[in-house]
Amino acid sequence: MKKLSVTVILIIFIGLLAVLAASPVINNRMAKNTADKLVDQPLPDDTEFIESIYRAGKLVGNGNGMQYFGAILIKSELPVEKLKEYYLSFAGNEWECMVEKQTDADIKIIEHEQLTFKTAIKGDDYYIVYSWGDNNTVFHEFDIRGH
Repeated sequence: MKKLSVTVILIIFIGLLAVLAASPVINNRMAKNTADKLVDQPLPDDTEFIESIYRAGKLVGNGNGMQYFGAILIKSELPVEKLKEYYLSFAGNEWECMVEKQTDADIKIIEHEQLTFKTAIKGDDYYIVYSWGDNNTVFHEFDIRGH
């Protein structure tokens, strides 16, 4: 009986360790999926894709909670209003496909850590298109970056 109890405790412990180890990997994948959705959308005319970026963690606001951020950097001859109108058609909710001017490599939307594009931004025709993703699994609860 004692051997069975030790075995059960060991299985539970190993299972918990597996969940803790898998959580950051799965959450990073969810953030990457958020960016990939933006990459997969067709670009408007006179617009060039530059790069994409993503991050999972506690990125904005107070309190605990895992957040999933994905973004693309585009260069476009279109004004920001036209780009917002274009990307609005792809948005499933108010947290998807938001467009803002990008004046330098730093992503100012992210508050709690530094996130930057690799591209040196020169000119006033660069824009960030970004979305906040979600994850309906238990893994967001076990990732220390969300706390």
